[in-house]
Amino acid sequence: MSGPAETPGSTRGQRLTLLAGLIVAVYAMLQLFASVLLPFVAAACIAYFLDPLASRLVRLGLPRGVAAALMMLAMLAALLLFALLLYPLIVAQIGILFARVPVYATELRDFAAVQIARMQTALGPGVVDEKLRDLVGGQASEIVSFIARTLRGIVGGGFAIFNVVSLIVVTPVVGFYFLRDWPAMLTRIESWLPRRYEGLLMAQAHEVDRILSAWLRGQALCCLLLALYYATALSAVGLDLGLIVGLMAGFLSFIPYVGSITGLLAGLGLAFAQFPTWTGVIEVGVVFVIGQILEGYVIYPRFLGDRVELHAVWVIFALFAGGAAFGFVGVLLAVPVTAVIGVLSRFWLQRYLQSPLYLDRST
Repeated sequence: MSGPAETPGSTRGQRLTLLAGLIVAVYAMLQLFASVLLPFVAAACIAYFLDPLASRLVRLGLPRGVAAALMMLAMLAALLLFALLLYPLIVAQIGILFARVPVYATELRDFAAVQIARMQTALGPGVVDEKLRDLVGGQASEIVSFIARTLRGIVGGGFAIFNVVSLIVVTPVVGFYFLRDWPAMLTRIESWLPRRYEGLLMAQAHEVDRILSAWLRGQALCCLLLALYYATALSAVGLDLGLIVGLMAGFLSFIPYVGSITGLLAGLGLAFAQFPTWTGVIEVGVVFVIGQILEGYVIYPRFLGDRVELHAVWVIFALFAGGAAFGFVGVLLAVPVTAVIGVLSRFWLQRYLQSPLYLDRST
């Protein structure tokens, strides 16, 4: 009797073809469906974020579906409480901002005209003429007006409203199913891995999960703490739009340096326009200096530390590249993709440093 038929081994070309096909398929899917993927990608991020808590409830004896439902309800309750407490304040401050845009535009135009006049006095009318003064003054006010019109378009645009509605309605439903079936989905994906490389791929996946979970959960907590600090501190020093500036500075802190720099520039600019003396401007600057000290020496070392092996430059590049390629969906996927690339790069670098190609000293 003949023995069992042997399974033919896969060739290197077949493996490379499969990998290239997967990459092309994912890229094509993102290109074709990027405009409708946002609720689903957001739901997957929420499920990944809440999975440890849901698993803990399952270990306490709750069914997975009940645990997933409780987690989603808790998240929706937290968001609803946040909206009820802060939404009226944010809307009021946005109204103040739109009402003051003409005033800010006039003040900026007058400030630019004064500076040009000083340059004309110092450098002479041959270098700085009246046409340049009028041009700079008009462009300064036009920039402020353009920013205001853009904000109005973003807030009131139909596509933005559609995205918000889809996020509010679709994301919690899809997030519940993702969270309920998360272990089963991971088991199914693991069963699809090539048997020859299963151990190696699982080891790399666990390393990606370690880095990504530390970054995602730690960064979310850091952004929340910084947003609370900046919003409270700027409101306490009397900045009229301190709540909006503080929340913006805190929530943008997931992009290294961008949140603090954006908040500082916006806070100082509004302080110059609002306060008649330098005292208020200095107080706003002190708020951001203290915020940077807390961020660099207390918050980030405590909640992130050295667990996240993602360099700030790579994170910034990934976020901007993902946003440029696929919009907000690309921003959500940027850090996970960067974590995967970082883990694989370190793995292949380690293999290279142990290979004859690196160790061979013969000439």
